[in-house]
Amino acid sequence: MSALTSSDVLRPGPTGFKALIQRLVMALMPSFFTFLRRWKPVMKLGNNYLTSRYDDVREVFATDPAFGVIYKPHLDVIMGGQPFFLGMADTDQYRHDTDAMRKVVRPEDLPVLAVRTEALGEAIVAGAGGRIDVVDTLVRRVTFTMLGDYLGVPDPPGGDLRVWGTRLFEFQFVDQGNDPALRKEVDEIAPALRLHIQNEIARRRIEPGKDDILSRCLALQAQGDAAYTDDFIRTSLMGFIVGGPPQPPMVVPQAMEQLLRRPEALAEARAAARADDDERLRRYVLEAMRFDPLAPGLPRVALTDWTLGTGTSHAATIPAGAQVLAAFASAMMDPRRVANPRVFDPNRPASDYMHFGFGLHECFGRHINAATLHLMLKPLLKQPNLRRAAGKAGRLSKNGPFAERLVVTYG
Repeated sequence: MSALTSSDVLRPGPTGFKALIQRLVMALMPSFFTFLRRWKPVMKLGNNYLTSRYDDVREVFATDPAFGVIYKPHLDVIMGGQPFFLGMADTDQYRHDTDAMRKVVRPEDLPVLAVRTEALGEAIVAGAGGRIDVVDTLVRRVTFTMLGDYLGVPDPPGGDLRVWGTRLFEFQFVDQGNDPALRKEVDEIAPALRLHIQNEIARRRIEPGKDDILSRCLALQAQGDAAYTDDFIRTSLMGFIVGGPPQPPMVVPQAMEQLLRRPEALAEARAAARADDDERLRRYVLEAMRFDPLAPGLPRVALTDWTLGTGTSHAATIPAGAQVLAAFASAMMDPRRVANPRVFDPNRPASDYMHFGFGLHECFGRHINAATLHLMLKPLLKQPNLRRAAGKAGRLSKNGPFAERLVVTYG
């Protein structure tokens, strides 16, 4: 089957011994980071460095002139060589491109997106018959529907945006360049998605239709704003599809799993949902995510020799060209900066969290995440007698870094 017509959002995961090793590595990772924070905060492995303490991780993210992103080679494949700001340093073009998109991705959209997210979730939960897969049936469907509609990018003819976006996300952020089967699929999907978005640009130029990001870009283009070329609009929308909706189906079900492990926290989160106390609910989901965030860390490359942790006993000089993994999952568990990190506390200060990175390349969509992620779970948390499904289905399963299934029942 062609990747273009596949209905499988995730590729088949490892089986047998490989699957066992993968689960073991994931289970041991928190203990591994605890050891590193105590004994080897900056660990060297060949030409790779792993940094695990809060201050050091934050320093890597905050020092963009010394630690650059590594995304450009894969972005060039996805975007057909067109530049996208995720792969840029702090240049004039970076500031120009991000400023241009901030003109069309507006703060006043957030309440509308919040209402749309909750309404989609309510409809799905109401129609699920008292049993639902949190990953695919709820969160993934809500996310791609809401964000696809907001961006102005519908499902491609004969294809599924959930499949295309997730496959490109895997290539961009997970693959280390050694998976020819994935690359083959990407070489099909990437040009097809570029063409699909370009066709939407041409169609909407004639029939503007509803207010969304695409229509706003085209309106500015029609007014003569030179920033909004077809290439820029297409590449920006594609970047948002690749980097945006694939993430909530990973991390929101993980937050639900963490709540299910903590009956008291779950009861309090459900009370907040029933009381429509959205800010309180947001804090519970954000804290739950801290115990199983999106990824262990984010990669950077040293652009110059840089001493990390200057003035500390573990200061280490990282040479230019070295790869650095800034382990934000570990940073959010560092007792040097996060009080009682193993305690579930929804009243933590915002500084305790690094879910969406920090600094120049902090997630562009972080405000949308803050306005919507908790509302994906809210309609479910309101349901009576909410509980895990029996057997394996009721325990979160993963396929590599991707949440795969978590079934709950209610009513």
